[in-house]
Amino acid sequence: MTTSQESSMEWASLLKALSHHTRLQIVMELLKGTKCVTDIQDILPASQANISQHLSVLRHAGVVDFAQDGALRCYYVSRPELVDGVINLLAADIPAIRKSKEQINREKETI
Repeated sequence: MTTSQESSMEWASLLKALSHHTRLQIVMELLKGTKCVTDIQDILPASQANISQHLSVLRHAGVVDFAQDGALRCYYVSRPELVDGVINLLAADIPAIRKSKEQINREKETI
């Protein structure tokens, strides 16, 4: 497999992982800071099992990773510059994502 093919497959994996609205919401929350599954569950209308399943897809694609905190797994965006760039591209064209991105930036400024 050529480097170009490998690169294309990596991009496809990243975009596929971000193509589900719940996964995109999870990533946007994680851009604000590290969160455990229970933290994400408090924010999003999804079950713990569903959130864990989406996090598994994101982790497999290299979008997120986790740190063990006792019995809890706390997740973070493993490639924030790349993910932020993709979200910026989407935000330029999709008002709801632009609004969420602006909120993330405001919350980062207050930290």
